[in-house]
Amino acid sequence: MTTEIATGPAATVPPWKPGRASRPTGRSVLRATAKHLGLVLLAVVMLYPVLWMVVSSLRPNDEIFRSPGLVLDHLRVQNYADGWTALASPFGHYLVNSAIVVLGCILGNLMSCSMAAYAFARLEFTGKRWWFAVMLGTIMLPVHVIIVPQYILFSQLGWVNTVLPLIVPKVLATDAFFVFLMVQFIRRLPRELDEAARIDGCGHPRIFLRIVLPLMKPALATTTIFTFIWTWNDFFSQLIYLTDPQMYTVPVALRSFVDATSTTSWGSLFAMSVLSILPIFLAFLFGQRYLVRGIATTGGK
Repeated sequence: MTTEIATGPAATVPPWKPGRASRPTGRSVLRATAKHLGLVLLAVVMLYPVLWMVVSSLRPNDEIFRSPGLVLDHLRVQNYADGWTALASPFGHYLVNSAIVVLGCILGNLMSCSMAAYAFARLEFTGKRWWFAVMLGTIMLPVHVIIVPQYILFSQLGWVNTVLPLIVPKVLATDAFFVFLMVQFIRRLPRELDEAARIDGCGHPRIFLRIVLPLMKPALATTTIFTFIWTWNDFFSQLIYLTDPQMYTVPVALRSFVDATSTTSWGSLFAMSVLSILPIFLAFLFGQRYLVRGIATTGGK
């Protein structure tokens, strides 16, 4: 039996035109417009407190809480100059203190968490699964539970009123979230790279430094950004360990503007608050693509 292929005008297939199938309808355009308008309104609602703070930093002190709007009746730029010199030291001194703490925490997390993650992902040792479960369990442990024994320990070491209680724990890989993040990233790297390096005579230190660490840039960038944001905004730990006004960081210094026994200079407080969120804004602005890439590439093995 033979099968004949139909030819001729009846078998001619009309050419496919992409524009005909992908042409948007009026309903889809209306739906997309409504979705974008909803997102814009949601963004305005979320950004309103920040915008109000920026506007209030330019208002006279007696007009800040009189109107919740964003329209300026009187412009007062002097709030920034007054806030910069309102405390015992210029506000730049507290910015430098925060920068020192943030830099130490970033370096500590990058060094310790990456090494701990390599050990959990590539090494084989007794109780590996159990220790990994314990490490994950510390993520659910609130900092308020361990703050008292930590304070007693650091007080006996003479570290209170120094930056050591804020930086040294980071060197010991106490941030289990970043360890878990890097473990997931390393597990996605092919083990053939390790085997090829081991054939060339590399041990675990050289494999970690020469092979694994250069490939961990997205995870390291994510750790850097998160550590910067969390440490810069940390108020509780810095309030506990830093009691000398000369050691104050930005969050603790901002608290000094609020005085329960006298009139609070809200204009100066909001002005310095605007300056304090600028580093956070810049870190997120320039590190957003690394942040998304680092989280997206650690979702599976």
